[in-house]
Amino acid sequence: MAKLWAARFGKETDSTVNDFNSSISFDSRLYKEDITGSMAHAAMLGKQGIIENGETEKIIEGLKGILSDLESGTLQFSEEYEDVHMNIEQILTERIGDAGKRLHTARSRNDQVALDLRLYVKKEILAIKALVLEFMEALCASAEENLETVMPGYTHLQRAQPVTFGHYMMAYANMMKRDVVRLENCLEGMDDMPLGSGALASTTYPIDRDFVRQQLGFSRVTDNSLDGVSDRDYCIELTSALSILMMHISRLSEEIIAWCSWEFKFVELDDAFSTGSSIMPQKKNPDVCELIRGKTGRVYGDLMTLLAMLKGIPLAYNKDLQEDKEAVFDAIDTAKQCLKVLTPMFSTMEILKDNMKKAALKGFINATDCADYLTKKGMPFRDAYRTVGQLVAQCVKEDKSLADLTLEEYKEYSEHFDADIYRAIDLGTCVAGRCVTGGPAPSEVERQIGVIRRFLEQRK
Repeated sequence: MAKLWAARFGKETDSTVNDFNSSISFDSRLYKEDITGSMAHAAMLGKQGIIENGETEKIIEGLKGILSDLESGTLQFSEEYEDVHMNIEQILTERIGDAGKRLHTARSRNDQVALDLRLYVKKEILAIKALVLEFMEALCASAEENLETVMPGYTHLQRAQPVTFGHYMMAYANMMKRDVVRLENCLEGMDDMPLGSGALASTTYPIDRDFVRQQLGFSRVTDNSLDGVSDRDYCIELTSALSILMMHISRLSEEIIAWCSWEFKFVELDDAFSTGSSIMPQKKNPDVCELIRGKTGRVYGDLMTLLAMLKGIPLAYNKDLQEDKEAVFDAIDTAKQCLKVLTPMFSTMEILKDNMKKAALKGFINATDCADYLTKKGMPFRDAYRTVGQLVAQCVKEDKSLADLTLEEYKEYSEHFDADIYRAIDLGTCVAGRCVTGGPAPSEVERQIGVIRRFLEQRK
């Protein structure tokens, strides 16, 4: 088939330009969206009397046949035609004759691809959201099982104060909650139907854009034809949301990488989600987490690609916009791949509770509670802070913990100390006492789990 624009030119397009210009190698994945949009467009053309109803029926039946053949694998696209739109139009024309040539009436490939990509992104946002919700369920389940699993909380990667593993997991659940909301906001904001914008200035045909909108399940039609064909804000919003999502699961991956090392040994990954070494037989490597951590930068790159591509494009459509698809597809594919392996890896991970407890008993993570004890006995906090600092210095020097000190040793620093100090600095007491909203007390973590579970229930 000659190029659509061949009548204007006196020479064939150079073969290297054909290869450079072609997008069929990656936009072929839009075939379902392209066919769906074309069927709605054909139905509208018939409804409006722009083409005959008989031709509409032939076009729709022909498109259904092409879709069926593509899905069964009996039909393949040809690299002879540069994109998915031209492939489908050529196949349709070969099958049904001149009626196939009428399908492109009152539209351009510019608004056609704008429609296809929006349909695709809408579908993928829902798929990614479902994967995030599934992981949130796994986080809630782990939190419920570890309401009283005491572990050190860290600041500056130094043992700081006692928390629970359940509390830790709910921190990530709250991150995921924000990720879901960002995806939902992206979906709501992009729910505009661009078909009818034409190449840039709409059309003189009496089309019914609202009919097509309803057929395709959009909330609105785009309000400006120039913007309709050139808008890729939603691609940036999606890759931005996915970058933040990837950052969150990368942070968790980094924690798990540290936790399963012998230096921490807080968790043990299931053999099915670990790898070994080609030379060191003792190794059990957290490659899944490391790959998630590495692939996060890849999604960031996709976001930067889109921002850089769009920053200098004048209205309306420019060929630069062809570069949107590979970046969007890669970000989507990468995020989905990571989430699909993260959830089962996390769900099968063994929590080594005793090791967490042993680590929590070291590092003086109950020092703040010791200072609070003195404050509640009447000592100003800054004086209490200094007193406990002196106690810690003594313990470090003598290789003791605060619990190892005798009451007499405590009283050398303050008469406020009494026998109840030991209960006050017990890790269980320290955690249970932090029952303010958002704290690590088991009762409070249960409430947090309830909030997330209600959030999940609303989205079923």
